[in-house]
Order: sequence, then structure tokens, then C-alpha cells
Amino acid sequence: MASQILGGLGIPIGIALAPVLATEVSGTEALSGLAPTASVAGTALLSVPLAALMTARGRRAGLVLAYVIGALGAGLVVLAAVVESFPLLLLGMSAFGAGSLANLQARFAAADLAEPERRGRAISLVIWATTIGSVIGPNIAAPTSRAFADTAVPENAGPFLFAAAIFTVAAVVVAVLLRPDPLLTARALAPQEDDNAQNRSLRAGVAAVAASPMARLALVTVTVSHTVMVSIMVMTPVDLAHHGAGLQLVGLVISGHIAGMYAFSPVMGWLADRFGRLSVIGLAVGLLCCAALLAGTAGASHGRTAAGLFLLGLGWSAGLVAGSALLTDSVAQPARAAVQGLSDLTMNAAAGIGGALAGLIVARASYGWLNLVGACVLLPMAGLALRGAVAVRKA
Repeated sequence: MASQILGGLGIPIGIALAPVLATEVSGTEALSGLAPTASVAGTALLSVPLAALMTARGRRAGLVLAYVIGALGAGLVVLAAVVESFPLLLLGMSAFGAGSLANLQARFAAADLAEPERRGRAISLVIWATTIGSVIGPNIAAPTSRAFADTAVPENAGPFLFAAAIFTVAAVVVAVLLRPDPLLTARALAPQEDDNAQNRSLRAGVAAVAASPMARLALVTVTVSHTVMVSIMVMTPVDLAHHGAGLQLVGLVISGHIAGMYAFSPVMGWLADRFGRLSVIGLAVGLLCCAALLAGTAGASHGRTAAGLFLLGLGWSAGLVAGSALLTDSVAQPARAAVQGLSDLTMNAAAGIGGALAGLIVARASYGWLNLVGACVLLPMAGLALRGAVAVRKA
């Protein structure tokens, strides 16, 4: 939970400033969505090797390495802004995404030793811990930027130096305090299950998901929820800027969005444990649809945009908590780490594609059309959740 708070301070800086910095370095808004997309793509690409590392060495080794890579990426972003290199900026944002991966994987560390009937709450409490840093993070972007006003570092790149320091501290916290390792301990407590290296491979993870309808629904839930959230969120700062919003207001809107993502996650965890994973997945669909409607029709109404982004965060929280709990419920212990790595790979790869397309949609059409497309993407998730609910009721 301590590392989640720290990671929450650093990650929102990239969310709030990456599109703006990309526009400055590239000279065109058409490429503004590529910087946050590179971060999401980096999260996806790194999820497989880091999942393999965690499978072999435990959660601690993987989380520490992820935070270290994120810190190095933040440093590259600053260097790219100084030398005005857009390719270097994308490389730095890709590595910066490892910080997000660490915060995402921490939810599974919480589930490793949780009883099944409390698994949703265990996941949600660790996600909730991110709230403290995430709400503060975007709002310190402006004062941190001003601190570099008279230096060679561009103002919008300065906060990334702060993020690098925060990720480094988070790595130290995990290395020192995450003992005993929860994944290795969970394996030791379940010796009766067939646990060998073959069962822990990514291929075994794919096979485990393919064999379980509920695991497939869980994977679709976390993937679609994350993709819709990222696609709309990354272009919101650009849309706000088009309607006269300054950096401070952008930071406030993103803070409200992140509060929706994390602050109410314990409620989502309690609901998932009390009323079932499928009910909360249905709630996620409803919240995300309402968010797209509000944000997509906001225009110059910054308050309406803020309300839409807040609901977008709530919908993401419901989908991620319920989907992650259902995914962990649906597969055996030996394959869980591989399935969880597959989950983060899929959700971040899809979100990376969504973020890249989001910039093109806004450039060619509008922010409103982007929200409409996001709402349409939710239809397969809604259909599978309804089918799953019918199957459970029949059973």
C-alpha cells in the first residue's frame, strides 16, 4: 500500500503532461496521443517478461524492477524534451509505463494470500491506496513545472524528474518491506496442486483462460474497461485545452478522474464480494456508458467534462476490481501468475491501440465521436456479462 501511494504520485504526471509535451516536441496535435499511448504500450510489452520474472522469483523482484525501469523512463522523457527528440520521448514514455505496470501488478500481490470470499476487498484496498498519491500528483504538476522556469529543462518536462525520484523510493520500499513474498508463500501453502514450470508459462496462462468461460469474461472485462478509460482519458487534456482550460484546470479534472478510479475501489470490492463479480461488471458497463455520454456532449462545459471523467474512473474501478477478482477465482494457483501477466499484456496492448486511434479520431472527427466509439466498444463486454449471468442462474 505504501508503494501504491508513491506510485500514485508519479504516474498521473505522465497522464496529465504527456499529451501536452508530445504536442510541444512534435509540433502537431495529431501526434499528441502517441506519448500516453507509448506509455500504455510499454506497460503491455513489459508485462510478459516481468510476469515471467515474478513467476520465477516472486512479486518483490518484478515490482522492484518495474519501478526502476519507470524511473529511467522518466529521465529519458526529460532528456527528450531538452533535445526536442520525439522518438526519444516515445522511448522514454514506453519505459515510464513500467511504473503503471508495478501499480497494476500490486493488486494481484494483494490477492495471492486472500481468502476467496474476501479477494475483491483485498484487491480493492491496494487499489484504493493509490488515491492519496494520484489525487495530489496532477496538482503538483503546475508548481513543479514553475520550479524549472529558469533552467534548461522545459517547464512541462520538469515534473518527470520528480516522478523519477518517486519511482526510485517506491522500489526501495518494495525491496525492503514486501517480505515474505506473497506469491511464493501462496505456492508453499498449496503444495497439493500440480505446480511446475510448464504450468507457469504464458502458454499455460492462455490455455487456462481458454478453458474457463468465466476467465474469458474476466479478461474481456479488464481489457475493455481499461481500453475505454485510457482512450477517452488521454485525449481529455487536449479537448480541455481547445476550450480554454489551463494546466491547473486540467490537473483538477484529471485528479477528479483518478479519484473516481481509486477512492471508491473498496466499495467496488465489497460489492463484488457481497453481490458477485457479474453484478459489478454490469455496473461497470453502465458507469462507462454514462461517462461517455457526459464527456462526449460537454463541449465548453468544463464541469460536465469533469463529471464525465469522474464516472469514467468509477466505471474503470468497477471493471478492474470485479474482473481481476473473477480472473483469480477462475484459474488454479499454479497458473495464476501467468494468467495475470496475460491479463496485463492484453489490457495494455488493447489500450495502447485505443490511445493511438483516439488521437486520430479526435484529429479527423471530434472528441464527441471518440466517446461514441468508446461506448460502442462496451457492447461485447455487456453481451458476455449477460450471457455469463444467464449461465450462472441456470446452473
